[in-house]
Amino acid sequence: MSLSFKERQESVIAAFIEHIKAERTLSKNTLLAYAADLRGLAHWLEKRPCELVAVQREDLQNYLAERKQQQNRASSAARLLSTLRRFYRYQFAQGGLLEEPSALLQSVKLGLTLPVHLTEAEVEDLLLAPDPKTLLGARDLAMLELLYACGLRVSELIALRLSQLDFQQGVILIESLDGKKRLLPMGEQAIEKVQCYLQQGREALLSGFDDSTDVLFVTRRGKGMTRQAFWYRVKRYAKQTGITKSLSPHTLRHAFATHLINHGADLRTVQLLLGHSTLTTTQMYRHIAGERLKRLHAQHHPRA
Repeated sequence: MSLSFKERQESVIAAFIEHIKAERTLSKNTLLAYAADLRGLAHWLEKRPCELVAVQREDLQNYLAERKQQQNRASSAARLLSTLRRFYRYQFAQGGLLEEPSALLQSVKLGLTLPVHLTEAEVEDLLLAPDPKTLLGARDLAMLELLYACGLRVSELIALRLSQLDFQQGVILIESLDGKKRLLPMGEQAIEKVQCYLQQGREALLSGFDDSTDVLFVTRRGKGMTRQAFWYRVKRYAKQTGITKSLSPHTLRHAFATHLINHGADLRTVQLLLGHSTLTTTQMYRHIAGERLKRLHAQHHPRA
């Protein structure tokens, strides 16, 4: 029994996803994004009709041009281009194509999209929102302090184990998805809030549950905090303090990097602290600092 068009495309996409899973360590969300990009192209080609492995360079150029008109985010267009190049390089290497159709595709010109970040005053307000006298407030304050003090990814924060913290040295050990490790200073405020949570909140939250767990931040159900649950609480605290900016789970990470650069940290140091593999990703924070200086100049200089 012959496969349908969609089944054939799904088979090709699945084989590619399995290949890149074996080739390098990638997050589940990244793999889902690759698959979604390829399914979008397959759906577009179905109307031609043309299969993924029979596509021509002109088809890819037309598809990218159409998608660029539909999307506002240049980063999404760049990711799509990266997905297609990797996919067709793989197909060419497997002998499924006579030529590599994405080889001459022009790179998408990225418009710089700066992430939303909080001012230092807004961060202070956010850190004052949780009530440290309550179990959940003590936990949430420790999470927010640690997130801002170390510039952690939310996924890194909720995955933290007690064994990763060294209070004597004042550092925390983080291991990223690619296996790279980095030691980060926690700072006095974060250490104080985390120790307060450990003394007053964590044991109580684990009462009646498995108190042998090594997970640092736990819920009332005695389980580790999820990304979604933590993000819900961050938005709630932001609303409570009157912050109206469109926040993301990485808002405090962005604030961490931006405030470091504002106070004189060099890009290389910030790169190491954030765990970026290249300096290119870190450079956007210099642009954020530059935009802030422009606003201050325009606001205060008599000739601005």
